[in-house]
Amino acid sequence: MDLSTTYLGMRLRSPLVVGACAPLSEKIDHLRHMEDAGAAAIVLHSLFEEQLRQDRLGFHHHLTHGTESFAEALSYCPEPDVFHVGPEQYLEHIHQAKTIVDTPIIASLNGATIGGWTDYAKKIEEAGADALELNIYTVPTEMAIAGAEIEQSYIDIVHTVTSTVNIPVAIKLSPFFSNLAYMAKRLTDAGVNGLVLFNRFYQPDIDIETLEVRPNLLLSTPQDIRLPLRWIAILYGTLPVDFAATSCIHTAADVLKMMMVGANATMLVSVLIRHGIDHLRTLEHALCQWLEEHEYESIQQLQGSMSQVNCPDPSAFERVQYIEALQTYHPLGLMPMRV
Repeated sequence: MDLSTTYLGMRLRSPLVVGACAPLSEKIDHLRHMEDAGAAAIVLHSLFEEQLRQDRLGFHHHLTHGTESFAEALSYCPEPDVFHVGPEQYLEHIHQAKTIVDTPIIASLNGATIGGWTDYAKKIEEAGADALELNIYTVPTEMAIAGAEIEQSYIDIVHTVTSTVNIPVAIKLSPFFSNLAYMAKRLTDAGVNGLVLFNRFYQPDIDIETLEVRPNLLLSTPQDIRLPLRWIAILYGTLPVDFAATSCIHTAADVLKMMMVGANATMLVSVLIRHGIDHLRTLEHALCQWLEEHEYESIQQLQGSMSQVNCPDPSAFERVQYIEALQTYHPLGLMPMRV
């Protein structure tokens, strides 16, 4: 069975990509294991903007303002030594990864503001990364800053990076934009090659006994699939970019659904943390089995078949779906009586 797909200009053996996660990709031995288990590509853990700041006071300020927003952060207000590797070690990690595995390596830069950290994009390219994933996220709390200004900062960062490097660049997006379609188009116009939908941001919790604010990292669940599925379906065929689905892929059925709405790749993190890296083999086998049973010769045959542009009922992805869901739902115990 042909499971191959293309993502960011790379030919991948399947849509099964390991997403950015420090516990999975910090160790070189894990990268070997991922390749042996069938990973089509590997997104390395993120290099954070905070790690690249030289000014000690500026570094501490940003560490104590919402660092837990980033998926790989380990505590809400971490000390500087929370990062396991520094910028130079990260570049060496990329170099080593490219030496020991043939699987495409996608580096990850995680930041929130325009600044010198974007200069590392070029160094990442020089270290041998096949592509770069930008993870941009901020928690704007100043009432004087309009949404348009926040969006422009995204565009400025993307334009700075894409004009610096020659490798493909994807951006891992939040769903929190007033008009996601408009923002996706602006980012595409700024030069990104791929959109990764959607990032998950870990919110703090409160310990009511100790009265402390604490991190509460929750892994994704299969129920998280609805939001990225909907938006990939809507955007597919409207923009000249590739799409990757993340933060929701747990089963072969999830992979198939995402391919059907137009994804080029699916990124796995939580499912591998729960079941181990070897679970990649299980997912690949299940994909082959389903495609064979349904008489497909390749997974690309179904790509985009259920997107909005190809779906028999395009309105199903918009407001009418919301209305229909409310009108047809009957809670247990309140089912309509038959007469």
